Amino acid sequence: MAKLTAETTITLSSGTKIPQLGFGVYQSPPDATTRTVTAALEAGYRHIDSAQWYFNEAEVGQAVAAFGDRAAVFVTTKLGHADRVVERLTESVTKIDPRPDGYVDLFLIHSPTAGPEGRPRQWREMEALVARGKAKAIGVSNYGVRHLEEFAGYATIQPAVNQIELHPWCQQPAIVAHCEARGIALEAYSPLVQGKRADDPTLRAIADETGRSWAQVLIRWSLQRGFIPLPKSDTSSRIVANRNVYDFELSADQMARLNALDQDEHVCINNTNVP
Repeated sequence: MAKLTAETTITLSSGTKIPQLGFGVYQSPPDATTRTVTAALEAGYRHIDSAQWYFNEAEVGQAVAAFGDRAAVFVTTKLGHADRVVERLTESVTKIDPRPDGYVDLFLIHSPTAGPEGRPRQWREMEALVARGKAKAIGVSNYGVRHLEEFAGYATIQPAVNQIELHPWCQQPAIVAHCEARGIALEAYSPLVQGKRADDPTLRAIADETGRSWAQVLIRWSLQRGFIPLPKSDTSSRIVANRNVYDFELSADQMARLNALDQDEHVCINNTNVP
């Protein structure tokens, strides 16, 4: 494995390079999001992950605009509903990057819940967004293997990314294997398990062995697995600490001990098996 650094990127199937460490804004209130994203950018993050259902796209856009270098920041958002798809896609791009030539770097379908008829319609409009230059890459979130297999029947562009819940207690091996075999990058949401496993004995032991926080250990595990973790925090000190994960490495034994914790335990709604 090549040495991981704060500048490490993953090249998506679209050719777009995505910073491997991202910053999530799920549940960040709109009135705090601009401040939080600004703090993340000042700390060195260059990958911000938002969504229509987070109701803070405009605030993310304001922080990125104030940063002053749009090309240096990779911004993701997600399509929520199955109706008014074209309008919703356009609205999101405008909120995030209102310039005449504005764009998002990655647009995902947030969930497969549009059903077997709605998913192809959503995807065709996502492909059209790429054709118009309004999205550099497109992908999905919360898609299971069956949903991903459907793309063979309707997609011109294959998904570049599948964003799913990934951490040692929820490793989703079937989906991971399917994506890795097909060059679909895996983004890990809730990589810190929303703090619910902070006192796990194995995690605590490895944190003690490495002299790092439990959160830093989990982020490092995700990076070493080749995932794209999306830790989130509205606390400046934690924003900084969650990025300081490049001056240590988990050993093969430590990785194996974390890998052995899988219980298919989801802390978020699991839509990977919906019809």
